[in-house]
Amino acid sequence: MMGAVADVSEEKTRRNGRGRMTAAERREQLVHIARGLFAERGFDGTSIEEVAARAGVSKPVVYEHFGGKEGLYAVVVDREVRSLLAMMQDSLDAEHPRVLLEQAAFALLDYIEQAPDGFRILVRDSPIGSATGSFVSIIGDIATRVEYILANEFEARGFDASVAPIYSQMLVGMVGTTGQWWLDERRPEKQVVAAHLVNLAWNGLAGMERHPRLRTKP
Repeated sequence: MMGAVADVSEEKTRRNGRGRMTAAERREQLVHIARGLFAERGFDGTSIEEVAARAGVSKPVVYEHFGGKEGLYAVVVDREVRSLLAMMQDSLDAEHPRVLLEQAAFALLDYIEQAPDGFRILVRDSPIGSATGSFVSIIGDIATRVEYILANEFEARGFDASVAPIYSQMLVGMVGTTGQWWLDERRPEKQVVAAHLVNLAWNGLAGMERHPRLRTKP
């Protein structure tokens, strides 16, 4: 029965004059369909049955390419992570730390603007048992990649460079959380959001104490 479904799909493809899809083309088609479903419904709300139905193939075809829903999800997430990190890395080319902060904020907002479905996938919860793919893990990865910038700045200003990873996580997390809010609001404009992010982060850093202590705790 499943083979018949696949044969019908292939016959329809031939009748449309496009010829049979190659394995690579089929894989790309399945990833594209799954990306839209994961963005709309999340991992739990997406089924292999629907991915297969929208692609016009049988379920075993999807399993053959990805091994299951977890494998398909991992491919989709990996592509989004690579895209986001590439945009971040390409943007961080300034020497002044404030400009670097502006570039980082803009890069994330650019990604949200250009790939809203991809960002929706990244900010949703990952499957139970998955060590990667969650927004927290992605933000942590980005923060780790840029913490050396803060470490150099701390050292130059006489601060303890060993705490730079803490501040890196806080700064990148702040931008990421704001991005989640802006994903649906889209107001004010990207430039305004980025300017306010930099205002809070930079002016907060400018007034930073060398040995911070909580005033309400011993």
